[in-house]
Amino acid sequence: MGATKLDIYDQNITDIAMIAKVFAHPARVAILQYISKQESCICNDIVDEIGLAQPTISQHLKVINDAGLLHGNYKGKSLCYCLNIDRFRAFQELLNSFFNTTQTNCC
Repeated sequence: MGATKLDIYDQNITDIAMIAKVFAHPARVAILQYISKQESCICNDIVDEIGLAQPTISQHLKVINDAGLLHGNYKGKSLCYCLNIDRFRAFQELLNSFFNTTQTNCC
């Protein structure tokens, strides 16, 4: 989809597509799950835990971050990540609303 066509869609539709992209790759789901189980922000542990190369993890983190699901801060030279719970809950409500109001009237 060309970037010039995104403005024809309702913001809710764009947000659903963004969250779907996050959950469309198993590595991103694993990253979110790992971060959610930590008691504090985590840094380079993701690479060791997930088992993918650091550049690959960074690409996945960018997609997750672009959706607004992460908070990050620097500790020394490392960027540490936590879940943005408010955004996570907003997406949850959006998806629940979408699934609860979408009906099938097909054969």
